[in-house]
Amino acid sequence: MTTPANVGHPRSASALRSVQLLVTGYVAISVLTLVAIIALRNHSSVVNAAVWVRGTIVVGSSLLTFLFARSAAKGSHRGYLRLRIVSAVMLVAIAVIIALPGTFPLWMKGEQAVCGLLLLGVTLVVNSKHLRSVFTK
Repeated sequence: MTTPANVGHPRSASALRSVQLLVTGYVAISVLTLVAIIALRNHSSVVNAAVWVRGTIVVGSSLLTFLFARSAAKGSHRGYLRLRIVSAVMLVAIAVIIALPGTFPLWMKGEQAVCGLLLLGVTLVVNSKHLRSVFTK
């Protein structure tokens, strides 16, 4: 078992609090989007099969991201690494979703853009020189 990273430094704690706030926003928007998908399920012009699949995946990934952020905030090296990977992968996936012509309705591309901005913040903070040095084994 590895020794937890020292995340008690004010700069580290502040960065990890920011990450947790950004991820909480990502979870909230993702869950609200799934609720909207369920509510609008009978409107095929607004909710298609791709929207259902993407909406479900985003909720799952946002919840995992939340767990990884909490774990990193407690000093977990694995949680930090997973947070770095998931936030970057989801950011790329969101960019692809936004760029795909015709597959997703405009409202979902907008929602994904907001999620992407939140994840961009997470990605920038967790890949900062300071946090990388905190979690270096």
